[in-house]
Amino acid sequence: MHCGMCLPTCPTYAETGREKNSPRGRISLMRAIADGELETTPNFAEEMSYCLGCLACTTACPAGVDYTNLLEHARAHVEQSGVVKTPRRDFVRWLTMKQLFMKPRLLRFAGRLLWLYQVTGLQSLARALRLTKLLPTSIRVAEPSTPTIQRRFSDSLIAKVETPSSAKTAKSASASASPSAQPFRRVLLLTGCVQDIAFSDINRATADVLLANNCEVHTPRAQSCCGSLHAHNGELDLAATLARRQLDAVDLSQFDAVISNAAGCGSHLKHYDRLLATDPAYAQRAAEWSRKLRDISEYLVEINFRHPQPPARTSTAVPNHPLNLLRSSIDGREKSPAPTVTPVTYHEACHLCHGQKISAQPRAILRAIPGIELRESAEPTWCCGSAGIYSITQPKTAGWLRDRKLNNLRATAAPIVAVANPGCSLHLQAGEAHSANPLQFIHPVVLLASAYAAETHP
Repeated sequence: MHCGMCLPTCPTYAETGREKNSPRGRISLMRAIADGELETTPNFAEEMSYCLGCLACTTACPAGVDYTNLLEHARAHVEQSGVVKTPRRDFVRWLTMKQLFMKPRLLRFAGRLLWLYQVTGLQSLARALRLTKLLPTSIRVAEPSTPTIQRRFSDSLIAKVETPSSAKTAKSASASASPSAQPFRRVLLLTGCVQDIAFSDINRATADVLLANNCEVHTPRAQSCCGSLHAHNGELDLAATLARRQLDAVDLSQFDAVISNAAGCGSHLKHYDRLLATDPAYAQRAAEWSRKLRDISEYLVEINFRHPQPPARTSTAVPNHPLNLLRSSIDGREKSPAPTVTPVTYHEACHLCHGQKISAQPRAILRAIPGIELRESAEPTWCCGSAGIYSITQPKTAGWLRDRKLNNLRATAAPIVAVANPGCSLHLQAGEAHSANPLQFIHPVVLLASAYAAETHP
């Protein structure tokens, strides 16, 4: 394709103005290598790494070019060619992608060690003494984005099977009816890997929201990584292995939907059909998986989710309600009554709006929550620079993209940013580390779960 409609949407082209740093330029390079006109070189590898993979070009493309597939295979080709191999790089990739993110119990053990490092104050001490300066450059740059590990992971917060109270009531009120009365829908909840140890509260909120909408929630224990990290970084064979592991762990015929609440994971999970298309033992199950996979906001709108009612008493009576906590902090600073309506803006995660074409649904959820005024920011679909490990591999570009995003978010004067991807949250929070009044980044489903809780709080 030569139209160039992708160029204005590409963050790296906006940064350099060079054709080679655009989707059109990268596709030309891929084509030249595929046709044998160019050799695979470190420069080609660097160009594939410089791409954010934000997929804004796929939204802009009038011909529907599948840039996601092209980029993943180009990065896989780079790894297979060995042009960027070094002992240090090979060790890091082995430790992360071939060990930590392939072995869920090992990842949780590492998460527990990091939790101890944080709760004992060692992390704060290391930062105060500036010991982080002793770290290698790539790790030192990423250190401010280290997630705060939760005390309890998803498996201890969510039971293997949870049934909505409406189904329990109906069953006890009609003992003569079918003894196996089931709720209206049965769903499989994916807890993720980083999401599980750093954002288990979001997983709990997701389960609560599904229960409030008459869904029986099944949450398999010790879930594996979905493979998105591997697919996005040239390890397609490992990504396929993890996809097979997911499929082997469940009986899809039992479920109406498979629920993801992380944008980057969901975008990859929906492509299991493509990833395993040539595997005769898994192709059919992978196609069913992709057909049933839903982002939580997508599914809630699809089933016509119940809009929360304003609480009988003011939400200030609800402990730990995100809006209430924020109002209290505002009240404490301004010595004035807390506002009855809290402005909230929405940050579009690239793999939700571009990768999954989901944009209106999270907004519909936010607009349905009492006490929220949704304010739109400028350039809502412009990448924040997180892009998986991009802030480690390309810190300069990730930095200016984050600054651009934060400036647009602050301009709304909304103290809360609703964001549906853990990578975006961590990256943006790191940019607010030294702000006097930092923005609060909250998943839309957490706000909705809090609104449901406020309805019935005594």
